[in-house]
Amino acid sequence: MSYLDENAREVIRPVKRMVEDEFLSRPGVIGVDIGEKVTGGRPTGKAAIVVYVCAKGPEHPRQIPVEVAGVLTDVVAESIVLHRARAVRYSDEQPVAGERHAVLRGGIGIGPARAFRIVPPDVPKACDYVIAGTLGAFAVTREEPRRVLGLTTFHVGCVDDSWAVGDEFVHPSRVDGGVPGADEVAVLDRAALAGAVSAAGLRMGGRPFRAEVLEIGAVTGSARAEIGSSVRKRGRTTGLTYGVVESTEATIRLDFGDGIGVRTLRDQIRVHSAERFGDHGDSGAVLVDADNRVVGLYVAGSGSTGFANPVEPVLRQLDVELLTPGVPESRRPGPAA
Repeated sequence: MSYLDENAREVIRPVKRMVEDEFLSRPGVIGVDIGEKVTGGRPTGKAAIVVYVCAKGPEHPRQIPVEVAGVLTDVVAESIVLHRARAVRYSDEQPVAGERHAVLRGGIGIGPARAFRIVPPDVPKACDYVIAGTLGAFAVTREEPRRVLGLTTFHVGCVDDSWAVGDEFVHPSRVDGGVPGADEVAVLDRAALAGAVSAAGLRMGGRPFRAEVLEIGAVTGSARAEIGSSVRKRGRTTGLTYGVVESTEATIRLDFGDGIGVRTLRDQIRVHSAERFGDHGDSGAVLVDADNRVVGLYVAGSGSTGFANPVEPVLRQLDVELLTPGVPESRRPGPAA
């Protein structure tokens, strides 16, 4: 697989920024990115503005011009969905027996203790559901007193517009057999949904934890995702998966459901994998590079393609820094108040 050099991206970037909002306003368009134009299933080696559509049909070539300001376009059929937890109707279904860890690490399942009313068209019929997602990594607040937070996404930590600071979280999630109270590990402390970020910070309680990601190892810090670099993620549903960063400037529209609606996330990391990279329940997992540095927070995808927030805006908006094994014990406070 070839990757566009930075010179090509530098030429396309301002044109992409100029047209992306107008393209996103058109029916069926769900994303705008920079990539290599593919014709007849074959890469052409030419740089293009890539336009993701829900379904590729005869109307799309007419609504998306062949080129803009001398830059080629490429229309790609894609389904980009939030990979927050699968929702299970807890009233009449038995929970799945999920992983249970006495010592918490990144990459494990987590979910709100409360149930959520979800209505069509998101589900076949209106009912109360419970949610599962992934606890990605740990961070430390920058303000005093310093507190340890678990990182996940807004759509796992908050779910809808009825969220409140202090909401209880359990491991395993209720989808996976967790019990409110008995399995409480954290409470919601803060959240952000703006710009490039869908994130939440969960204030950790008394359960022991390590600044590691399961099956990956100790977190060594944070870094920018580099195009062409290999990354890994460990999610609640698909476990450990591998991919390659193909873009760091995808703009995607995601439906957060009732009360939140469709939101646009910009400058997202796009990852391609030879196999399935993520699935429902993996939202909140962190993307880690070859040096075990966190580069992104996984939010959405479709089969072999995954999308993630770049980590630096996540840390900035939540006002935290990543926790690594080298952080002094004084920065690791006890149970949440």
